[in-house]
Amino acid sequence: MIRARRISVTAVAVLAALAGSPGLAQAEQPPESRLLSATNDNSLPPGWRIDGKSGARELVWRAPKAVPMGDARVEFRTGDRLLGVPKPARDGRTFRLALDEARPAQLSDLQVTAAGRRLDAAAEDTHTSGPRGARVPAQAPANDVDPGRPGSYRTVTGAYDLDPVRLPGFATPVEMRAQVVAPKNATGSRPLALFLHGRHSTCYKPGTEDDITGDWPCADGYKPIPSDKGYLADQQLLASQGYVTVSISANGINAQDWQAEDAGAQARSSLVRQHLARWADWSAHRSTAPAVVREAAKADLSRVLLVGHSRGGEGVNRAAMDSLYPPPAAEDGYRGPVRWKVRGTVLVGPTIFGQNPVADVPNVTLLPGCDGDVSDLQGEDFVDGTRGVSRGTALHSAVYMVGANHNFFNSEWTPGVAEAPASDDFWTDPEQPDPVCSPGAATRLTAAQQHKAGSTYIAAAARLFLAGDDRVRPLLDGSGKRAPSADPARVLTHAVGGRRSGGFLPDGGAKVTGARLCSAIDPDPAVACLDPETPGSSPHFAWWETEKETGRSAVDLKWSAPGTAARITPAKPLSLRDSQKLALRVFVPPNTTGTKFDVSVTDASNRRVTLGSVKVDGLPGSASTASYWAQELRIPLSAATRAGLDLRHVKSLELTPRSQSGRAWLMDAWGWAPGTPAVKAAALPRVDVGRTIVKEGDSGTRTYRVPVEISGHGSGQVRVYVLEPDSGRAETRLVTVRPGSHAIDVPVEVKGDTDYGYDVEYDIAVKAVHNAVVGKHRGGVTAENDDPEPVITLTPVADRVTEGETLTWRMSVDAPTAVDIWQPIRVLPVTEGTELSTKDVDPQWLQDWSGDVPDPERRLSDANLWVWLNIPPGSTSADFIVPTVQDQVAEPTESMRLALTDNNAEPLPDKPVLTGTVLERP
Repeated sequence: MIRARRISVTAVAVLAALAGSPGLAQAEQPPESRLLSATNDNSLPPGWRIDGKSGARELVWRAPKAVPMGDARVEFRTGDRLLGVPKPARDGRTFRLALDEARPAQLSDLQVTAAGRRLDAAAEDTHTSGPRGARVPAQAPANDVDPGRPGSYRTVTGAYDLDPVRLPGFATPVEMRAQVVAPKNATGSRPLALFLHGRHSTCYKPGTEDDITGDWPCADGYKPIPSDKGYLADQQLLASQGYVTVSISANGINAQDWQAEDAGAQARSSLVRQHLARWADWSAHRSTAPAVVREAAKADLSRVLLVGHSRGGEGVNRAAMDSLYPPPAAEDGYRGPVRWKVRGTVLVGPTIFGQNPVADVPNVTLLPGCDGDVSDLQGEDFVDGTRGVSRGTALHSAVYMVGANHNFFNSEWTPGVAEAPASDDFWTDPEQPDPVCSPGAATRLTAAQQHKAGSTYIAAAARLFLAGDDRVRPLLDGSGKRAPSADPARVLTHAVGGRRSGGFLPDGGAKVTGARLCSAIDPDPAVACLDPETPGSSPHFAWWETEKETGRSAVDLKWSAPGTAARITPAKPLSLRDSQKLALRVFVPPNTTGTKFDVSVTDASNRRVTLGSVKVDGLPGSASTASYWAQELRIPLSAATRAGLDLRHVKSLELTPRSQSGRAWLMDAWGWAPGTPAVKAAALPRVDVGRTIVKEGDSGTRTYRVPVEISGHGSGQVRVYVLEPDSGRAETRLVTVRPGSHAIDVPVEVKGDTDYGYDVEYDIAVKAVHNAVVGKHRGGVTAENDDPEPVITLTPVADRVTEGETLTWRMSVDAPTAVDIWQPIRVLPVTEGTELSTKDVDPQWLQDWSGDVPDPERRLSDANLWVWLNIPPGSTSADFIVPTVQDQVAEPTESMRLALTDNNAEPLPDKPVLTGTVLERP
């Protein structure tokens, strides 16, 4: 399960020598609660509170309105640091993260984010910094072959519904339902394309506009949302071209993946392989198949394409991985033989929380330029993250679709078409429309245009990966061709792998002069590739698990006059001998035009040749888009050949700006040649990180080790990050791993005590570097508190005072604890006599702790005084004070009532309600 990334200050994890669900809906709360501590300086922002029974605290954020159930992971942060992944409540508004030994001072600059976008604050008015109307990119020339045209096959459509399956870690069985569209009366066996939808609401109430839930199974009166029917148009196109297609339902996973530490990636892989196993059975024994399968053409399981949308993309990536490199049996929901071969994947607006792509399986990743869900376009890592990992022959293509949002690739997530309530995931303020993505903008696609373009590029991948038709490759590999069937969509592509060679990569010891070698993820703006204040973002720099990463670099060029060359010199000369062109992946700021470079190379004998010039314009972008995305620029190597340059030993690459001023980032450069080579997956070691849960004990120190399983074959390198629970910072090491070894050895010291505390997680995160794959990328040791909760009491210190003096009560615990203790207190209406008013207390105190003002005068209990009192670690008490003011008005004796409350601001039934009395000054 997702054991929420808890906040801690007492981590003792030691990096050893490394060899080479929805919870219960919350009752309506007072609009804002306040924190009050012994130092009186720990208030949280509006919408936030500390919650929970006695010391078992949770950090809670309540959104002003429901947050749609989507694919991006909701995260709590303090500044740039990840605090954890909260658990959603059924109301769609309340999110809870278990706290451990966090001090209040650590909860500064609190933020709620999803794929890099803020959920807890209104977007800044940065649209004015961009153009009033975004420029539509020029239309590319048409490709010779258009895969978006329907084929000649008649089709059959139907569904099957099998017994549900149980998956590890999921209490409720998951459905085995699917939609089938296939050629009818086709000869021979036909390739199989399997679709998996993403994370979306699971149930809806017919006849309502917005009554949707994340339950499974659906409650009485509710129907399942048929997300698996959302790709029927894509399936129909493929089936007409001769492919058997199946779209599977995963509502049972969507309803439960909040509790999975990997957000459901392994469960989705298991479900995909469960279906593939059934298709393998049916291909061998047709009489046992459902009626629609018997009526369809026979599926060829040696040619399988997996298509995944959003979290479904990460799921089919893991299924491709698990089909080549088996996962740990205890976590796998499919234990049978692999009787299929995955030839490629299509990943539509995908998540990749683990940043663990499969390097030896070709893929096409669709990046929607107006994605309002997975808005950081983290799926770019399915391309970038494969560089240098394995043989490099598998083509990894990124397809950037200007004006496409996240939801409209699935018709059941599209308003006006869907059976259930649906919405546009790119939210826009009508008063401040986005120049790129608001409906009606010149660059924004309609739902029909988007879905048609998506179908076309899915069909292109099927034709290349399953049919081996290299004529469609120019639509996918950065060659700058378009499919007319996708018009009017503007689609740009780049790629790595295939017949590329000799990569100029910023990582791996490259030296850079005349420009800056920058880091994708670094808290220091002087080191980071993009300043955090930059409007918009880059898919190449999507955040992972740490605030600082190693091995993700780019070259940052900035100039105020033309002519100064940026030189990249790799650790050793590269060979471009068999290449026709040099392919560079470069991006410039959105909405800019006319950036020009001369491109030169130098061989090991210091012969330098200028290959020619390239020009690039920025993508349409705004503060809400991830438009800092690299375009592929190609330049022939013919000038180098004519000059006698030794292309077998090219030692440096130079980019010389020719425009007057500007900014650009170089991701990499490769020798390029046409064609799609055959791909054979390498035998690689696989790393999976587990989790061990232990009790802390009452005394002594015990040492545990983070469970890591290394399976597979051969040896490879991974980068291990040991995360400091206190600060979120990480130590990192490059580790050589071999099957069965204990190369990743991370001991964790857990100290026993008798003081009440919180659970503490000592985690590591792992990423593949070379000749390795990583399945479950994060895990660790969780030390659970096993000491009893303290008994909390509230007693009077000064509960009868004269006006102008201070009322005081003391909240106490029966023994010191190792952590902060938070307890809510509420001012209640008096039941007899006259109640203190808002003008009877210090106005600054009232403002600080209720956000209210004295006027108009009213009862003190009407001023939203529900506050959280804090007893710091090691202390046994904290005072709650109410400073009264002296006035010149003759008044009767006044009073106020005070009580400890539960999380819903209701007085605790087993605790007394206390009264404070204020007397008129004589």
